[in-house]
Amino acid sequence: MSSANSGYELAVIGSGGAAFAAAIAARAKGSSVVMVERGTTGGTCVNTGCVPSKALLAAAEARHVALAQPFPGIATSAGSVDFPALIGGKTALVDDMRADKYTGLASEYGWEILRGTASFTGTADGPALHVALAGGGTTTIEAAHYLIATGSAPWAPPIDGLEQAGYLTSTTAMELEALPESMIVVGGNYIGLEQGQLFARLGTEVTVIEALDRLAPFEEPEVSEAIEQVFRDEGIGVHTAATVTAVRRGPDGYTLTAARGGDMFELKAEQLLVATGRRPVTDGLNLEAVGVKTGERGEIVVDEHLRTGNERIWAAGDVTGHPQFVYVAAAHGTLVADNALDGAGRTLDYQRLPRVTFTTPAIAAAGLTDAQAVAQGYACDCRVLPLEHVPRALVNRDTRGLIKLVAEAGTGRLLGAHVIAEGAGDVIAAAVYALANAMTVQQMADLWCPYLTMAEGLKLAAQTYTRDVAKLSCCAS
Repeated sequence: MSSANSGYELAVIGSGGAAFAAAIAARAKGSSVVMVERGTTGGTCVNTGCVPSKALLAAAEARHVALAQPFPGIATSAGSVDFPALIGGKTALVDDMRADKYTGLASEYGWEILRGTASFTGTADGPALHVALAGGGTTTIEAAHYLIATGSAPWAPPIDGLEQAGYLTSTTAMELEALPESMIVVGGNYIGLEQGQLFARLGTEVTVIEALDRLAPFEEPEVSEAIEQVFRDEGIGVHTAATVTAVRRGPDGYTLTAARGGDMFELKAEQLLVATGRRPVTDGLNLEAVGVKTGERGEIVVDEHLRTGNERIWAAGDVTGHPQFVYVAAAHGTLVADNALDGAGRTLDYQRLPRVTFTTPAIAAAGLTDAQAVAQGYACDCRVLPLEHVPRALVNRDTRGLIKLVAEAGTGRLLGAHVIAEGAGDVIAAAVYALANAMTVQQMADLWCPYLTMAEGLKLAAQTYTRDVAKLSCCAS
């Protein structure tokens, strides 16, 4: 049985951050909206990404502090983890936030969410959506504009035996029924770091293996060195510059064969988590029929206005290959609504985009690294302040980490900021404002900053010169 729906101004495929931001903005303009979702409403962030992972990280941090708090005169302890209860609490939180932040908003703003799988039909000049409804039957949707906001999914590299052996992803790891005794994490970027420390602090013996030459390979080298030392100090095994060549699974768990240089070695564990990145989800959309192209990594090719090769079809969020953050997706969704429905011609500037890895200590950055600055022709004045010189870190009795400022030599203009510290995400927010206003390090040094805050470290780093206590690195060396 089939039906037809026409007359919509915007039809959206997906129901994550980009989709909801576009729908809310469109409804605020008085435009009619319909949304199609084949899975669970809310997309990656609330269901399988930010919300559940940070909830579990917070729980793991609480246990870690109870086991190893640094203050004299305070005695704390922690027992074994009731893992099913922990996962149940996470699931309840996700369910509540999904209802509050997503499904409830659709009703409040007044658009329909169709349950089903959408694919394009028609022609490039007359696109439409064919929807196979979850409850049976089909429907066809016609709209003035279409938005593809289907997000991304975990991706695994082609490794001999991996598919046959099976493995955990960052999604399925958070649905385990029992805490594993041991785990190998393949991938030392932000997902692998967060998941590795999470399970280690819950009591799992964890080993992280990374193909590039350091953990957090896209951060500053000083940051990578600091987080690797933290991991080693917490008993997490670290293997860098090592490539997994084969995976086998037997009754006792997994055996990984890896190569470092000319040497081969093996790692064994009960569970295997592959955290090697995410790829855009475009399968089954029939994009070719309506003139929408994809790139080398499967991302939908869009222009600076987020329009595809078809003037009536737009894309937003992870599926575009832009930085995979929910705040980028939300900004994309609003931009698409403005451009598609109002012809606003808006674009976004990603130069000062902040990022945070929620390890402990956390890692955060915005702007250029010193290597990027040099590649762009800047002569750099880079200042590195270890946290042992930040009063907040001293009273916290945790001086693991640093603050690094990348500035243009001569003018002193801030080009980038990089932090590994407790509350690094909050610190980097202040740096984003300095970057957005083209502030110099002298201006940062002269501004008021409250004492005994971690953000004071930005001011202290800006005040630092070669003769002072902090280590000074030279970009050109």
